[in-house]
Amino acid sequence: MADTKNQVSAWGMAKPYVNGGLSGMMSTAIIQPIDMVKVRLQLGDTGGPLGVATNMIKTQGVGSLYRGLSAGLLRQATYTTARLGIYNNLSNMAIAANEGKPVPLWQKAACGLAAGGLGALVGTPADLTLLRMQADTSLPADQRRNYKGVGDAFVRIVREEGVGGLFTGATPTVVRAMALNMGMLATNDQAKEMLESVGLEKGSTGNVLGGAMLAGFAASACSLPFDYVKTQLQKMKPDANGKMPYTGAIDCVLKTFAEGGPFKFYTGFPTYLIRIAPHATLTLVFVAALPKWEAKFGL
Repeated sequence: MADTKNQVSAWGMAKPYVNGGLSGMMSTAIIQPIDMVKVRLQLGDTGGPLGVATNMIKTQGVGSLYRGLSAGLLRQATYTTARLGIYNNLSNMAIAANEGKPVPLWQKAACGLAAGGLGALVGTPADLTLLRMQADTSLPADQRRNYKGVGDAFVRIVREEGVGGLFTGATPTVVRAMALNMGMLATNDQAKEMLESVGLEKGSTGNVLGGAMLAGFAASACSLPFDYVKTQLQKMKPDANGKMPYTGAIDCVLKTFAEGGPFKFYTGFPTYLIRIAPHATLTLVFVAALPKWEAKFGL
């Protein structure tokens, strides 16, 4: 009996993390082509989302839209597993601290910020390999890294740049994740409470989907400037003199602002919105659905 209780307790503790990771991976498998186009637009490709996608298919085949999928799935297995699991635990602590009363929005936002930052630290190496694999084909042939896969990318980065190389761009990655998860997770919980107050039953399709869609937009609006800076830092290569184009996140922000003004940070926003909002929406829908599916199997 004790062993059974321990197993149940262990599964109960692991369940939010497992479901978070699975939800992110399922969403990534669906959204990957849009993410690929978004990265190419941020790196300078022209012609709009449809034009970029069409050109990639013509010149590199349909498979080019899924370049970096292995790294993307690994990123979700680390980053989203951590962020959604941590957020679930922090939210439960906030609910207990408020004695079951509705948690204030600022506390939800704080939980999202913390979960996003901690999750991003775990997921930064996979995020770096994903970005580089996606960006590789946009570089001149003599500058391409030509990683064979996510495993090869990890090995070569460590060998060529040291272990610290896996955390290139970690600061903007963490800040971006904090902004995204504050917008996504806090908005999702707040929106579902508001929808429940106007008659959409808690846990119903309308309640879950409505909250998730609003959360997807909020996540996109909050995080794109940080995503832009992160992308520029992670894909940069030294020039002929061995000098990097940016010395760090602040330098990147200042140079980008001087060159293109504040709207430069929102380069590719329509594509980013189309990529982030559906991914966030699907992830939150899957997170809500998985426990129901698992209950049918006694999990």
